[in-house]
Amino acid sequence: MDAQTASRRDRLSLGPDVLFCYGTLQFDAVLGALLGRIPARRPASAPGWRAAALEGRVYPGLVVSVPGGAAGGVLLTDLNREEWKILDAFEDTRYELRGVLLSTGERGWAYVWPGGEVQPENWDPAEFESLHLPVYAARCSRLAPRLAAGLPKDE
Repeated sequence: MDAQTASRRDRLSLGPDVLFCYGTLQFDAVLGALLGRIPARRPASAPGWRAAALEGRVYPGLVVSVPGGAAGGVLLTDLNREEWKILDAFEDTRYELRGVLLSTGERGWAYVWPGGEVQPENWDPAEFESLHLPVYAARCSRLAPRLAAGLPKDE
């Protein structure tokens, strides 16, 4: 077992239940490509966090925001264990899986960016959708079989 596999296994041993998605996993095309279905979800936001643009990447990182800020997104509420494994393998091992307090008062799990390459502006989901979504979703379709088989996402 390599270090990345061990790290992912450790993250999932925390017993995550609901996933707060603030970036590319908000899009049906991405979820469908990775999981083969669109999980149940509802709108959510995470006060005290923001979905930051990252240098050289088309996806964001969840980072602490200025007071009064909040990251908008969706809460995936019915992921099964295999889907958690797929999404966890999809997320870069640089992300940390952490519990975050949501505006509803409940806690959700989110992949938090630990720092570095963070831009001052927030990630723009409309820009991602118009400029990058089709190519990104196609890449996710290519990755999905590897992720479902427990293999690293390297193409």
